[in-house]
Amino acid sequence: MSTLTRQQSWALIGLTIFWGLNWPMMKLSLQQITPLYFRAITMTLGALSLLAYVRWAEGSVWPARRDWLTLALLMLPNILAWHTLSIFGVQELASGRAAVLGFTMPVFTVVLGSLFFGQAMTRRTLLAAALALGSVALLLWHEASHLSGRPAGVLWMLLAALSWAVGTLWMRRANTQASPLRITVWMLLLCCPILWVAAMGTEPVPALARFTPVMWASLAWGVWVNFGLSQVLWFGLARSLPPATSTMSILAVPVLGTLFATVVVGEVPVWQDWIALGLVAVAIATVLLPSRGARGAQ
Repeated sequence: MSTLTRQQSWALIGLTIFWGLNWPMMKLSLQQITPLYFRAITMTLGALSLLAYVRWAEGSVWPARRDWLTLALLMLPNILAWHTLSIFGVQELASGRAAVLGFTMPVFTVVLGSLFFGQAMTRRTLLAAALALGSVALLLWHEASHLSGRPAGVLWMLLAALSWAVGTLWMRRANTQASPLRITVWMLLLCCPILWVAAMGTEPVPALARFTPVMWASLAWGVWVNFGLSQVLWFGLARSLPPATSTMSILAVPVLGTLFATVVVGEVPVWQDWIALGLVAVAIATVLLPSRGARGAQ
């Protein structure tokens, strides 16, 4: 197992904090802007910024002609479905709760891989699925049992996590010549026109003159940190990150999302949130951390 350098360690810490903080920052933005316009604006500006970075880092930005259809298909679950459904989920739910549900994705990935892509269905897979379902049932019960609850938000986030899992499985099997970062940039760019059409057709035009400085700051975060810096950091680390380390980073994101939500938007988690968070964390560790036999073989 490779060891991270000090620079890589700080990059991973920063990335995990950025990912965790992004959930309440999205909730903060939705106080003054509708969800589809929020996604369209931040994704477009972020993708253009990434495009400039790829041009500087890789010299070329255009994918091969034969890759365009693959990129369009990969865009549907990985970008369009995930980012659209998740922002609807954040709009309906507490942002920390949305983060917990969104990060059931690794469990969905393993389960779907076992059911449809020939991966082995192990006891660990079944245990992780049971834990994830337990967390979903707990949060769904809490939303449904309160007059102000919004169980539809749970459904949005589950569909978002499911689409992300499907996209991850497709991505692993995609045969493209482009680098992962270039693939991401073009998936974002292909998605942007769809979001703009959907936003203009269903939502009122944002009143930019009424945006507060906090709102502008949250939009800048979405552009430069979520779609910009975080993507660069992640793809810079992806090839060198040991599996156990990446798992711990993923485990930390919903935890930080829940904690940051208290500070950023004043959400106070209830006991169901903490239990659901624990169940999801154990489920992620169950499917992503290598077994003793696998560790011994390394």
